[in-house]
Amino acid sequence: MTHVVTAALPYVNNTPHLGNLVQLISADVYARYLRLRDDDVVFISGTDEHGTTTELLAREKDVEPRELVDHYYKRHKAIYDWFNLDFDCFGRTSSEENHDRTQAIFKALDRNGFIDEQTTTQLYDPEAEQFLPDRYVEGTCPECHYDDADGDQCENCGALLEPTELINPVSTISDAQPEERETTHLYLKLDDLQSHLEDHVDTVGDTWTTNALETTKAWFDDGLEPRAITRDLDWGVQVPKDGFEDKVFYVWFDAPIAYIRITESQRD
Repeated sequence: MTHVVTAALPYVNNTPHLGNLVQLISADVYARYLRLRDDDVVFISGTDEHGTTTELLAREKDVEPRELVDHYYKRHKAIYDWFNLDFDCFGRTSSEENHDRTQAIFKALDRNGFIDEQTTTQLYDPEAEQFLPDRYVEGTCPECHYDDADGDQCENCGALLEPTELINPVSTISDAQPEERETTHLYLKLDDLQSHLEDHVDTVGDTWTTNALETTKAWFDDGLEPRAITRDLDWGVQVPKDGFEDKVFYVWFDAPIAYIRITESQRD
């Protein structure tokens, strides 16, 4: 049996913080323990480099996103090397290999009927002149009326949300009142995949934390719904589908795939 040991990929918009180090040092200790037992171990991690945060920070610093992530990747890697973290591979979500792997997985999903196109009304910041990703919208939760709900989920009651469902939404980029505009995106048909996911959780769920298992089962009870996997951004993995060349994949689509690609790099 091969043990794949990892932790949350640190996001490269700043110098590593204590939370990054605690996770990675803990994973490093566990990997060293398994090696002492002569187990087959692959210890991997890498930097999470796509998404709106990177694009906006690059704009603020008047540099290209690639220049920004290259700078912070080197800073992260130098600090983890100083702590002597013994990775088998420390990769990057922005690597050509991860872009290729993400696009290949998307094509397989599309080919097998798990991708849908939907034209929806989304929030647009007229001052920043861009559509607003979920995390850059805040407002009042329509379910529990919590005042600081995010555009994708209410941290108070746990309800999964769309930004347009928020009451009195505000752009966290400019504090402007966003406008509603139409845009077309690609959706992963999680509803069609629910039975497969439930089977998977039944198989491995006893190794999860109680909180993770209960949250997942609550989502199953409510019924999974299609979720958008593309965004109106310039920085990210380009979507390999006609009509969507000006969009990129949502960071939460390509970043998890990086765990697969970085691990694969040890077996290439």
